[in-house]
Amino acid sequence: MQKADLLKKLAELESINDQLQTELRSLDQMMKDVGFHQGLQTFKIAAQETLEEEGAF
Repeated sequence: MQKADLLKKLAELESINDQLQTELRSLDQMMKDVGFHQGLQTFKIAAQETLEEEGAF
């Protein structure tokens, strides 16, 4: 790849990363708003426990 191609790809990846970070922060805040005190962290734990109880994990 040429340097220009690499720089273009880097810019695209940085843009995607920014979008994903924004979405993750938004989702984390939503989880806090609905009662998961530590956001996605406690949501993940609750989801894993539910799956284990159902034998799906």
